[in-house]
Amino acid sequence: MASAHTATVDRYLEAIYCIAAEGEVVRPGRLAYWLSVAPPTVTNALARLRRDGWVELGEDRSVSLTDAGRVTATALVRRHRILERWLTDVLGLDWASADLEAERLSSSISEEVVDRIDLSMGSPSTCPHGNVIPGRDAPYGALVALAELAPGTAAVVRRISEVAEHEAPSLLTTLAGHAIAEGTPVTLVEGGEDVSLTVRVGGRAFELARAAAASIWVEVA
Repeated sequence: MASAHTATVDRYLEAIYCIAAEGEVVRPGRLAYWLSVAPPTVTNALARLRRDGWVELGEDRSVSLTDAGRVTATALVRRHRILERWLTDVLGLDWASADLEAERLSSSISEEVVDRIDLSMGSPSTCPHGNVIPGRDAPYGALVALAELAPGTAAVVRRISEVAEHEAPSLLTTLAGHAIAEGTPVTLVEGGEDVSLTVRVGGRAFELARAAAASIWVEVA
């Protein structure tokens, strides 16, 4: 049985969940970068998390959630994404601000209130960035990274990588400045191996860093 979780435990469990959900193998160095802490701090924290039944550590230094860890992490991610959706759709906050406020609210708001907020919005499928709320089905089909589209391909923005959202919050501000949001039709005008790509939204074309385009997942129109 896992021990009672604290705010620190929550931070680690949520980070492990989000990194793994993007298809990455979670390792201590990755967590140190995500959480902005020193590697020895992560090593010590993971030892405690393992002792208390939250995570398992592989021989290759990979980190995975136990059943108890997964249940708790899923609940944390669910409440964060529901709060983000409420803050943007109902209160009108921008993406970046909603992410920060949801993090602040998450630890101080009750599960009953989160459930009522969720019901009041009709139980949405995703957060504002298109990431699926745990326990719900994705409202889209197969996705591909914008950076991987063939030039001239039209697509619709469906999801912004949770990892990019966390590690590069300025990306959300950049995308908002170009009117790119969930459901926005986009066309890759020029691709290739350059550090930037040319993207068209509506009648306006602009350059977007390849790293940013790799974090935007689209559904081919």
